[in-house]
Amino acid sequence: MRNKGRSSDYCRLAFKLCLLGVFGRQALAELRYSVPEEVTEGTVVGNVAKDLGLDRASLADRRFRVVSGSKDTFFEVNPDSGALQVQKKIDREELCRGSGDCRMELKILVENPLEMHHVVIEITDVNDNAPRFSEKIQTFEIAEHSSPGTRFELHAARDPDAGINSIRTYTLTSNEHFEIEISQSDEDKIPFLVLKKSLDREQKDKHLLNVTAVDGGKPPRSGTLNVSIIVLDSNDNRPMFSQDTYQIEIYENAQIDAAVTKVNATDPDEGTNGEIEYSFSKTLARKVYEVFELDRLSGQIKLKGQLDFEESENYKLEVQASDKGTPPLTGRCRVIVKIKDVNDNPPEIEVTSLSNTVSEDSKPGTVISLLSVTDKDSGVNGKVILRIIDGVPFELKPSYKENIYSIVTKELLDREHVPYYDIVIKATDCGEPPLSTFKTLSIQISDVNDNSPHFDQNPLQFYLSENNVAGKSIFSVRATDSDSNDNAAISYHIVRGGSEYDVISSFLNINSDSGHISALKSFDFETLKTFHFHVIAWCQCNIEKVPYASVSSWHFGYSSLASPPVDAVAVVSELIAAFVNTVWHHVCG
Repeated sequence: MRNKGRSSDYCRLAFKLCLLGVFGRQALAELRYSVPEEVTEGTVVGNVAKDLGLDRASLADRRFRVVSGSKDTFFEVNPDSGALQVQKKIDREELCRGSGDCRMELKILVENPLEMHHVVIEITDVNDNAPRFSEKIQTFEIAEHSSPGTRFELHAARDPDAGINSIRTYTLTSNEHFEIEISQSDEDKIPFLVLKKSLDREQKDKHLLNVTAVDGGKPPRSGTLNVSIIVLDSNDNRPMFSQDTYQIEIYENAQIDAAVTKVNATDPDEGTNGEIEYSFSKTLARKVYEVFELDRLSGQIKLKGQLDFEESENYKLEVQASDKGTPPLTGRCRVIVKIKDVNDNPPEIEVTSLSNTVSEDSKPGTVISLLSVTDKDSGVNGKVILRIIDGVPFELKPSYKENIYSIVTKELLDREHVPYYDIVIKATDCGEPPLSTFKTLSIQISDVNDNSPHFDQNPLQFYLSENNVAGKSIFSVRATDSDSNDNAAISYHIVRGGSEYDVISSFLNINSDSGHISALKSFDFETLKTFHFHVIAWCQCNIEKVPYASVSSWHFGYSSLASPPVDAVAVVSELIAAFVNTVWHHVCG
């Protein structure tokens, strides 16, 4: 494909939308698409927003995005159109190692409200690889008295492509002595050279043939193996194994150099024609040679590398026994090694979404995080129990899909009581012994204006002398608010107007920030002995009710008292004044 406009020629949309059980609204649907490998970057796989029925106009505000997938990011969602696009060229053979089905699972997150959708993308194969032989030339030494029908195993070609694009057949150049025969082994086609007419070394001592492996692509691709046949006189019995198939079980934690099994073959020929050497078939995968070793004389198979059940659950080994005749004859057997799982992998917790800050007025059931848990082990070793360590007002809610959870509030929060939480999540598998993993989520509780200002003292009595200096501070009030930041910012005001004390309150001024009250005039004890006024303390927020406080004052001459009141804070000269502060209510809406 040359441009994005032709992407529909390559992307066969295989769409299936299932409305599934809803747990909190965090996971709603699963979509399925398919896309060929090797398509250009920017190719549109499908429109996720459209298929989910989402409003395109709201996509930007909902932070529509892919949050997880494979280790390499191959796909992205266009936040404006909701189209799922190829971000990086995909090589199916590298991604899935030639397996029959190649799928990628993505998690797509949508916020406001919070939703998570699962997308499964099937990567389809294209015929971008030609069959290849591990060696360009293969040589056989065949006795001239070999019977027609004798088979000789050829090197099998390898084609990383899958399905119809893999190897379909082998062909042989036209000749009178040999034909090709194909044997099916699991998913592989093993070619054999079959003698159809006896050889005559005296007439011709060497034959050169070409074997071609052809795949099923359109157009087909091919690879060629040159076969050289040297005609000799040799022994006529091939080694025979005691069993055609050996089946072995071994634990994945077996030590290096541990014995796996021992194969045994016999050859009725005498001398060198009956001496046997063992070897692995050359068609085996490289991994087999990394994990196992075979003693060529005894047939003992041992561990060379570490086993891992999670990487491979079994191995199929092709072992051949060859005698030392000229040419050597070979017998074959299969060794199937089944790996038994042990609990050697702890669970893994993945946080796919997290709200680090939660408002204290959040209702019970509010989703604050989405997470998934996996365990590479199998069976009971891979079963995981997830829980939150006690002591926090949060709980786990399972999703419709196994091992997917959300963390929600289970009761009302109070920032003034607890400003933050460390939520400790413990995942434990069911293996023996069980393995555990811990994950800590730190959550800050954000403030809402749910506390009123509060005066430190109520009532408060205060004394001062007459003839005070006008403009000087004579008294202070102070209120506190348990809320934080702007919700705790307090402003002070004297109530003026509509009361019998309005004249007196006009003689006073209060600093709205500090609460310091100053007299705008000098008081005279003989003229005014007592008065009171109202003070308001409110937080600087959206106010529905204006709270106020009442402050009462009176004046009296020093000569009229035998002694000042016991709670007076000062006695100055002959005149004393008192202020009593009474807070009636101070509720910030």
